[in-house]
Amino acid sequence: MLTALAFRNLWRNRRRTLLTLSAMVVSAALLILALGVFSGMIDDMLATTTRLYHGHLVLAAPGYHAHRDLHAHLPEVTAELPALAGIEGRLGSTPRLRAFGLFSVATSSQPVEILGVDPVREPAVTTLHRQLVAGRYLQPGEQGVVIIGSALAKKLGASVGSEVVVVTQAADGSIGNDLLTVRGIFTTGDSRHDGRLAVTSLPWLQHLLVLDGRIHEVTIAIAEPMTAFTVADRLNTVLPAGIAARDWGDILPEMRDAIASFDVSRMIVVGILYFATGLGILNTCFMSVLERTREFGLLLATGMRPWGIRRLVLLETLFLALLGSTAGLLGGFLLTWYMQAIGIDLSGAITPITYAGGTILPRLRAVFEPANFLVPAAMLVAVALFAGFLPANRAARLDPVAALREE
Repeated sequence: MLTALAFRNLWRNRRRTLLTLSAMVVSAALLILALGVFSGMIDDMLATTTRLYHGHLVLAAPGYHAHRDLHAHLPEVTAELPALAGIEGRLGSTPRLRAFGLFSVATSSQPVEILGVDPVREPAVTTLHRQLVAGRYLQPGEQGVVIIGSALAKKLGASVGSEVVVVTQAADGSIGNDLLTVRGIFTTGDSRHDGRLAVTSLPWLQHLLVLDGRIHEVTIAIAEPMTAFTVADRLNTVLPAGIAARDWGDILPEMRDAIASFDVSRMIVVGILYFATGLGILNTCFMSVLERTREFGLLLATGMRPWGIRRLVLLETLFLALLGSTAGLLGGFLLTWYMQAIGIDLSGAITPITYAGGTILPRLRAVFEPANFLVPAAMLVAVALFAGFLPANRAARLDPVAALREE
C-alpha cells in the first residue's frame, strides 16, 4: 500500500515533480558525458605514449631505461622467450635497438634518437606506421632507409627521398657513420617524437653499432593496458637473470599518477554537481511535506506509525531518484555514443597538448567505461535519499493534533 501511495503522491504536483526530474536527468546525462570525454582524453594520452612508441610492457636489462646505456644489451633471441607466449591478451612483441646521434642534411644538423625495429613485428605493437603523412613505412629486408618525424624533417630541410648523414657512437668505441635515405615522414602530435625520432631497420642499426645479434629491449602490446602491472610482476618471477620486465607505469610514472588521480577527480566533479541537484531535491521534498501536513496528521491520528510516514516520504524520493537516474542513464548513453562515434574536431582552434608524458589530441571524444555510468547513477540515488531524509524525518515527528489544525 505504501508503495502505491508513494508513487501516486509523486504526481500530485506534476509541474514541480517534472521540474525536479528535469534537473536530475540533465545533471546525470551531462555528468556521464563529461566523464566519458575525460576518459577519452585519458585514453588518448595513454595511446599516444604506449601504442605510438613505448608499448605496454618492456623487457630490458635492469636499469637500462634509467640510463639508456648502449652496452646494456640483450641477445636478440630474448624476443622469443617462451614466457612471452603465455601473456594473456598479447597483441604482439618486437625487438628493438636504440642509439643517439646526429642527422645532417647539407648544412643542417639535428640530434636524434635512432630506433632500430623489425618492420614485420613492430606494427603489431605500435601504430607509428599509421601516422605517415608522406612516403611509406619500412619494408622487410630493406636496408639504409629511415622514417623521420615531421618536425625533424622540417628542421633538416629533408623530404621523402633525401639522403641524411648519420653519426653515432658504436659499441666498440668507434664512430659509426653512414648514409640513410628518407622513405617516410610521420606526425604523431607529440613534439618529442616528431622533432627527434628516426626509425630504421634493426639489422642496419645493429651493423652500425657493431651489435650484431643484440638488442636493447623487447616491447610488448596487450589488449588491456591496465593489466600490464600484474603481467609485469608475473613475468619477473619467470624471466632469466639479467632481464627485467617493466610496465608502462614504471616507464611513465607521471602518466600512471595522472590516471590514478582520475578516480579522485571523478568523485569531486560528481560531488560538486550533485550538491546543487540535492538542494533541488531537498526543496521539492520539503514543499511536498509542508503542503501535506494535515494529511500526515490524519494518517498519524488513524494509527500509522511515525516510521511509516518516514518510509512513505523516502519511497517518494526513491521513486523520483530512480526515474531521474534511469532517464539520465539513457540520455548519458546517447550523448556518449554520439561523442564516441562522431566527436568534435578542435584541430582548427587548438594544437596538441603534451601532459604527464602523453599527448592530449585536439578533439573531444568519449569512451564507454562502466564506472562513468554506475558512479553518477548510484550517487544520484544516494544524494536523493539523503536529501529526502530531512523532510521525511520532519513529517514523522509531526504532532497529529497540531498537524490537523494546520491551514
